[in-house]
Amino acid sequence: MEKRYVLSIDQSTQGTKAVIFAADGRLVAKTARPHRQIIHDNGFVEHDGEEIMANVLAVIREVVELAGVDPAEVACLGISNQRETCIAWDRATHLPLYNAIVWQCSRAKDICADMVERDPAVADRVRELSGMNLSPYFSAGKMAWLVQNVPAVHDAAKAGTLALGTMDSWVLYALSEEHAFATEPSNASRTQLLDIATCTWSAELCDAFGVPLDALAEVRPSDSIFGHTTAGGLFEEPIPISGMLGDSQAALMGQGCLEPGQVKATYGTGSSIMMQAGSDLVRSKNGLVTSLGWEFCGQRSYVLEGNINYTGAVVSWMKDDARLIFDPTDAEACARRANPADRTYFVPAFTGLGAPYWDDGATAILTGVTRTTGHDEIVKAGLESIAYQIGDVVDAMRADTGLEVHELRVDGGPTANGYLMQFQADVTDVDVSVSSVAELSAAGAAFVAGHAAGVYDANAIFEQIERTTYAGQMNPHHRELLLAGWRAAVRQAMCH
Repeated sequence: MEKRYVLSIDQSTQGTKAVIFAADGRLVAKTARPHRQIIHDNGFVEHDGEEIMANVLAVIREVVELAGVDPAEVACLGISNQRETCIAWDRATHLPLYNAIVWQCSRAKDICADMVERDPAVADRVRELSGMNLSPYFSAGKMAWLVQNVPAVHDAAKAGTLALGTMDSWVLYALSEEHAFATEPSNASRTQLLDIATCTWSAELCDAFGVPLDALAEVRPSDSIFGHTTAGGLFEEPIPISGMLGDSQAALMGQGCLEPGQVKATYGTGSSIMMQAGSDLVRSKNGLVTSLGWEFCGQRSYVLEGNINYTGAVVSWMKDDARLIFDPTDAEACARRANPADRTYFVPAFTGLGAPYWDDGATAILTGVTRTTGHDEIVKAGLESIAYQIGDVVDAMRADTGLEVHELRVDGGPTANGYLMQFQADVTDVDVSVSSVAELSAAGAAFVAGHAAGVYDANAIFEQIERTTYAGQMNPHHRELLLAGWRAAVRQAMCH
């Protein structure tokens, strides 16, 4: 039977999606299941690895049934995943030894601080080798915490059966018939344990963090045949798992950002703003990180990236915690009703600030409140905080590369908010191009997997995308006044 479809798994922070794409690039069907957000009283954030795998298998079955596709017509499977989130398991039992530690979790803050106290030069060395500031945000500190604090992890390390991996490695391992233990450059480079110049694990970095090098997955090209799966018996003949990418790099691929200087922003729980840098390693001097984009068709690609902890999650906070809105879609109406002259700013530093500030001690702040400030104005400030943060990263990219940014290709749920998209274009002074396909991470992984399996010879998925463009309309003087107020608010959040 002709292999006409590509299956893609997008294992994200909030849930797991399965998407089927046809050979002509059309999105045929998609399904999703949420998983629990395990939040402890001390603020630790975790996911249940076994629950996630149960959801992976469930959504695969559901999407194949929904699409009306014969399983024998599915050619291959690609995986995109939440990055920096990591999990430990035992290669003897194939079972997790602890919950996955989520990228948002800052429990490794003391570990990073202790490293600097023991050796003040370590932060510079970590940045030189990994391309990233020493931070609990990345996987290395989380892995060190697991080794130091979970007896079962420590014991497995001594026995030589420990596996420490990012979520791509865990899903691959649990899904593949071979129990393949592998990763690829986009995910490996986000651990803070990879030498990004050589694309190999760094023994020096592993030693600095106290992470056993032999517990890490094999790094393979992003378009490798990583393993094969029956998805719990759904596929009579095992299909190849032929592509893996971290979700942000997958979205960059799905957006067709293949030329140096092209930029995309993914609006999820947090945001990744990423610039394609090409084959040359560009090091940031303005608070960004250098990562590997992928290794695809034998070519290694680098990216400049800024990560923001809370963007879409600001809307969730306004709904679930502050009770300012009943539904995420209410935020746009509130912002449009608000007094445009109100100058309230909200800095959502719930667990510190990410790029380009990298201040773990910063706290969230609402400032500039006057008698003109009411419910709608606070919601407007929450929405605008998303655009301001992304604008800060775009400015840092301009400074690092000297390149003009004329277009920001965007994806994710919050891009449906017309007020936010127009404000993003205004405050950043670029055209904001919204993709008609929301599942860009799944699309990027599907393209890589389908290309490796011979389904695609060009990015047919990208060619199916239609775009809505928001052009900047704000007076430059007014933009500068708004930005000056935002920068002052950020400085307040960083006073601690």
